[in-house]
Amino acid sequence: MTAPLALDPARTALVLVDLMDRIVALPLEPHKGTEVLSVAQELAAAFRAVGAPVVLIRVERTGVAEQPPGSGLVAGLARDGDLEIVKRTIGGFQGTDLHERLREHGVRTLVFGGIATNLGVESTARAAGDLGYDLVFVEDAMSAFTAAEHDASVRLDFPRLGTVVAAGEVRFVG
Repeated sequence: MTAPLALDPARTALVLVDLMDRIVALPLEPHKGTEVLSVAQELAAAFRAVGAPVVLIRVERTGVAEQPPGSGLVAGLARDGDLEIVKRTIGGFQGTDLHERLREHGVRTLVFGGIATNLGVESTARAAGDLGYDLVFVEDAMSAFTAAEHDASVRLDFPRLGTVVAAGEVRFVG
C-alpha cells in the first residue's frame, strides 16, 4: 500500500488472536512474540482511543481438567470494554458468539494480528471472509513458527482475502 489505510472506527474492530503468555513465549519468526505483543498493544490503544472495538481471542484445550500454565491473555492486554472470546478450535468463529457480538457493534471490517499467522489468524480470517467481513492484516502484528509459514500467509493468501499493511499504515477517518 502506498497511502495509509483509512478505517471507519464505527465499523471496524481489531482482532488479536492467541496473545497468551505460553504462545507469545514460543520461538517465532519473523517477529518475536514480544515484538508482536508490543505492536498489538499499540494498535489496541489506537482502536480504543477512537472507540473502535478490540477483540481478544484465546484458545482453551478441550478434554483437560485444567488449562496449561500461561493460557490466559498476556497480563495488561485486556481493558474494560474489550470483547474476550474463548475458542476451542483453530479459528475464532466456530462454536463462539464472535459473529453476533461483532454485528451488535455494527462491525464490517476486521483488522487482524496475533499468533500464529498461518493458523489461528488465518483460520479466523477465512471464516470472517466467508461471513462477509472486509479484512485487513497487519503484517508486523503477527508471527508464526517459521518465517516461511508467515510469509506464505502474508504474501500469498492474505492479499487474496483482504489488504496487508504495516501497523504504521493503519489510520482512522473522521
